[in-house]
This record gives sequence, C-alpha cells and structure tokens, in this order.
Amino acid sequence: MTVGGATTRVVPIEDDSQIGQARRVAQALATELGFNETDAGRAALVATELCTNLLKHAHHGALHIRRIPGRNGSGIELIAVDRGPGFDPAQCLADGFSTGGTQGTGLGALSRQTQVFDIHSDSRGSVVLAQLYPRHASALPLRFGISQHALNDDPACGDTWHIALEGARVAALVIDGIGHGQEAERASLAGKAAFATAPFDEPSSNLMSMHQAMSGTRGGAAAVALYDANTGTLRFAGVGNIGAHLLTTEKSRGLASHPGIIGGQFRKAQVFDYPVGDSRLLIMYSDGLQSRWNLRDYPGLVHRHPAIIAALLHRDFSRGRDDVTVMVIALEAIGD
Repeated sequence: MTVGGATTRVVPIEDDSQIGQARRVAQALATELGFNETDAGRAALVATELCTNLLKHAHHGALHIRRIPGRNGSGIELIAVDRGPGFDPAQCLADGFSTGGTQGTGLGALSRQTQVFDIHSDSRGSVVLAQLYPRHASALPLRFGISQHALNDDPACGDTWHIALEGARVAALVIDGIGHGQEAERASLAGKAAFATAPFDEPSSNLMSMHQAMSGTRGGAAAVALYDANTGTLRFAGVGNIGAHLLTTEKSRGLASHPGIIGGQFRKAQVFDYPVGDSRLLIMYSDGLQSRWNLRDYPGLVHRHPAIIAALLHRDFSRGRDDVTVMVIALEAIGD
C-alpha cells in the first residue's frame, strides 16, 4: 500500500451563509470520488452538522476538507476546528444532550453517519474529526493523519509527503521544496517520485536517489523514516529543516537531521536507528510549523486519532508564512 494526497482545503465558518458553502464543497468532492447519491448526501449532512455545531458553540472556526485513501476507493475527511470555549465530548455524544438549546442529536448522530469519528476539546478549542467512505470502501489499516496547506491557498504547494505500508513495515517521507509556489512544488514532486519507486530501500539510498532526481530544481529539505514493527526499530535520515519526533504518553524524542539541500548542497545522509519501545506516535513536519510544541500541554491528545493531532498542531503552531505539512502516524498497531 502506498499513499500520497492533496492539500487540505479550508472553508472559514464565520456565519450561517458559509455552512452552505462547506456543504457544497463536501458534496462535490464526494460526487467526484464516486460516492453514490445517498453517500454524497451523507457527506453533505455531516459537513452541515459539523459547521452548525461549530457556530453554536464556538461562534467561528473552519472546516478542513481533504480526500483520503481507503480500501477499494477514496473517502472524505472533514475536520471542524475552532478556538474555544470547548465542551465535554462524553456528554455531547449522548443523544438528547445539548449545550445550545437544540434537540441534542448532533454529535451522536454524526458518529453514526461516519466510519471514523473522534474529538478533542479543551479550553483552547475543539477539533472534531469525521471520515466517510462510500459503501464499497473502508478505512486503511494504518492510522495516520495529514494536515497540508499551501501558503495563501496557492494551487501549488511546495511541500509533499508519501507513506508506504508493507506488512509490519512502514516508510514515510516529507519534503519541503525551497520557497513556495510552482518551482518549489516541482522540486518536491521530483523527490517524491524517486522515493515512491522503492520506499523500503535504506533511507540513505533513498535520499541519494531523491538528490539526483531533484538536481536541476530548487531542491529542498527532506526526511525519511523506515519503521519495522518486527524489530521495534525506526531508521531515520533527514537533510534540512524537516522536524521529527517519536512520542510516548510521557515524553518526546527528537530525531536528528543534518544541514544541507537535497538536489543542491548535499554529500551523504547519516542514518540513525531509534528503538521505538513504547512510543505511540511518529510526527514529521515541515518548517511551516513551529518546533516549540509539546503534546503534554494537551491532556489526552496523544490518545486521539492522528488526524486530530495533525489538525490541532496546525491550528496552534502554523507560522503562517510558508507552506506547512504535519504528518502523524500511530505506530502501536502496525504489524498487528
């Protein structure tokens, strides 16, 4: 299994009129992906309910919409993101409970309309995840989340990513082409194409292949992670400013990269081996995300779906002056 994806589309939700726009975007994407009329209507309903709840309880926020890979077809990911005041997810999922004077069927009904549903909420805001697939498709066995955004909603994004899964092994790539726009995108896509031909090669060999493929482009920063659940070891090599961490429920360990430019000033990548142990998550991100964050500041977040974590990190730590990609992979279930 190999997957890569498009950037996240963000629909601001500031008033009731934008709920209709979010509904239309979700339904149009569902139709484009081959959802039948019933399933496309389900996507529209979920988008409407997410945005309605967001306005009632936080008054403004955004709906993140993205195509996601699945078994036997693609699905849609909808994530409602806001900045407060938060709510108690356990109470709000119970039918008949309402904080906004409604019938109290919103979040509980949403969880039944979706194949994957999860929530994180605290005083800093809420992130509500809904993933939907057409009837003939289902979620992939790998739990991961991506939040990828081009600067100023440019159609071209200089960041790219790729994930491959083979039995008990997973290979992950994040590239940040220098700058942003079409030339940065051309550089990163050249590197991704080289990686995708043999994602389970040694990380140093992969970076050299990517270096050759990206020569003649702007070049960029890149990092490769190769995890084997049979050995419990993660091999990592990075060149440039791609951040990476292994996280347990109690601590975070940074993964080392070296200075340089893939496709430019580059000699040889050094590969580091890390025992995964009780690490739950691998997080990789481009430098559009600030590096000074700590999931322990968000009690319970490490247990949430990786897509929740990626969206929350983007919400709170995006620099806002470059393309940004956040990749979160749950390691504990790989190879089960």
